[in-house]
Amino acid sequence: MPSPERPDRPTGVLPDLSRARKVLETEAAAILALIDRLDASFGRTVELLRDCRGRVIVTGMGKSGIIARKIAATLSSTGTPAFFLHPAEAIHGDLGVIQAGDIVVALSHSGETAEILRLLETIRRAGATIVALTGHPASTLGQFADVTLDCHVAEEACPLNLVPTASTTAALALGDALAMTLLVEKGFREEDFANLHPGGKLGKRLMRVEQLMHAGDDLPVVDESTPMRDVIYEMSRKGLGMTCVVAGDRLTGIITDGDLRRRMTTTPNVLDLKASDVMTTRPVTIPRHLLAVDALNLMEHRKITSVIVATESAIHGVVHLHDLWRTEAI
Repeated sequence: MPSPERPDRPTGVLPDLSRARKVLETEAAAILALIDRLDASFGRTVELLRDCRGRVIVTGMGKSGIIARKIAATLSSTGTPAFFLHPAEAIHGDLGVIQAGDIVVALSHSGETAEILRLLETIRRAGATIVALTGHPASTLGQFADVTLDCHVAEEACPLNLVPTASTTAALALGDALAMTLLVEKGFREEDFANLHPGGKLGKRLMRVEQLMHAGDDLPVVDESTPMRDVIYEMSRKGLGMTCVVAGDRLTGIITDGDLRRRMTTTPNVLDLKASDVMTTRPVTIPRHLLAVDALNLMEHRKITSVIVATESAIHGVVHLHDLWRTEAI
């Protein structure tokens, strides 16, 4: 097939975007075509991955190898331990990582990738299960595998129909479909995701309130009998615009800047009162393991700027709205 001619174009004139549109249309069509191919083989693969007592090992060569790495990473981040095995390295000794009970997910669009085919007999002898993601189910890989998933495409998005484009997109999408279906099957929760993503912006969004709360000496707290002059001092010293009110070790109320302002409009001698006279009883509380994003949603819904982290038996801390904003929890 001849190479597409490169048009002469004056400097500063944007390229024709029709090819870019065609690429996106072709790749989108390749993904949509997968929907009708989700059959018993897909369901069987999900079951195998769900019930796997060994490791999930994903392998592929070249562009398929890059997609295999992404699939392995997505599985690992959603509760299914997985890692990438380079097929060229595997045939030089790394095959030793494969054991009975493992599942090997092998990617090859042609199903005839030499480096992959050289692994098959050894994988089978090791007692591992082979799942193939291939564009040619009748290929050597497709026929040898225990389960074969069909991800063929009508055409590549490349104008020469050579560069892996639509085929790699389809394989990636099918891998994502497996991972997300498996996530639901395993009952993987947002809390589980938070445990696996402690770093970066995502980790901050999924932090728990116990990691953000003001506790110990930074926790504003007064007794019910505390004079309001001392209550105001405690609120000012701790800088959260509120204080917890206790009777012994038991939380009985909260006083906020808003409570104080409202009482001052009706009671000129507010400094003559005690904390119990001004406090709001039955304050909103949250458990210490609540996700920061859920605490933020609660505070925005209730239109409050602070919430107490407590149980029936103890006060653990206070979380302020600004703590969530500063850590990018929104």
